[in-house]
Amino acid sequence: MAGTSLIALIDKIAVVLDDVALMTKVAAKKTAGVLGDDLALNAQQVQGVRADRELPVVWAVAKGSFINKVILVPSALLISAFIPVLITPLLMIGGLYLCFEGVEKITHSLFRSKAEKEEEHQHDIQALVDENIDMLEYEQDKIKGAIKTDFILSAEIIVIALGTVQDKGILEQTSVVTLIALLMTVGVYGLVAAIVKLDDLGLYLVAKENASKMAKATGNFLLSFAPKLMRTLAIVGTAAMFLVGGGILVHGLPFAHHMLVDIEAGIQSTVAAWFAAPAFNAVTGIIAGTIALLLFKAVSKIATIFKP
Repeated sequence: MAGTSLIALIDKIAVVLDDVALMTKVAAKKTAGVLGDDLALNAQQVQGVRADRELPVVWAVAKGSFINKVILVPSALLISAFIPVLITPLLMIGGLYLCFEGVEKITHSLFRSKAEKEEEHQHDIQALVDENIDMLEYEQDKIKGAIKTDFILSAEIIVIALGTVQDKGILEQTSVVTLIALLMTVGVYGLVAAIVKLDDLGLYLVAKENASKMAKATGNFLLSFAPKLMRTLAIVGTAAMFLVGGGILVHGLPFAHHMLVDIEAGIQSTVAAWFAAPAFNAVTGIIAGTIALLLFKAVSKIATIFKP
């Protein structure tokens, strides 16, 4: 009997672990959009830092990110345990914020003049060469800004992950959300560390004495590839924000969900059907983000007018 009970217990544990692994995969897929944006933003935060200080800065931000998760994960689980009705509204707010941030990034990029872009670039260069600038203070400002950004994105990741398992037990919720928090933190900052050192690796290969033609060619490729990768990450991250944020809003708004179902039902082509939901989610995200940005600017303008 004892042996049978032990086997049954092990079997139940195996089933639970299998469920947790499956739910973690689903949650990871749902949070991929925020992950892409998190990766791009944190890689960009290191720009302007001296090459020998890039990894220490990334490590400092990573430690801040872990502290953010230590605060956010228990908070999210407590909400799920005692006020579960808040999960869906928080999920919707997170989705809307993703769309808002995506539109804001696009408008900032499109409507910022070349002079403003050049001024920002020169500011970073000046920080590297001007001995009168306190680099420690400059780094601390970068780190604080990155940790604040990470807190917002981490909150979105955790809420989205929690939303995928809100109908499960507290054990599954805790396991999935904790795993997602750890995987995202290690994955994001591991990749950020690799990305910011790509150009240094390329420079090392190019400048190395007696290096083979293959090594020099690889170095030149890395030097040209690194900035392109940064731009690509920013574009992919922004697109993913609309796909994920728009998808959250579509599933949370009954009229939008029914509209998507009707559109999919009316499509005859299998290939077109594959793109129907992502396209609908993206368009919804862009519209919602634009409305949110316009409202935010209007409220900010009114607040400025009435400010004493």
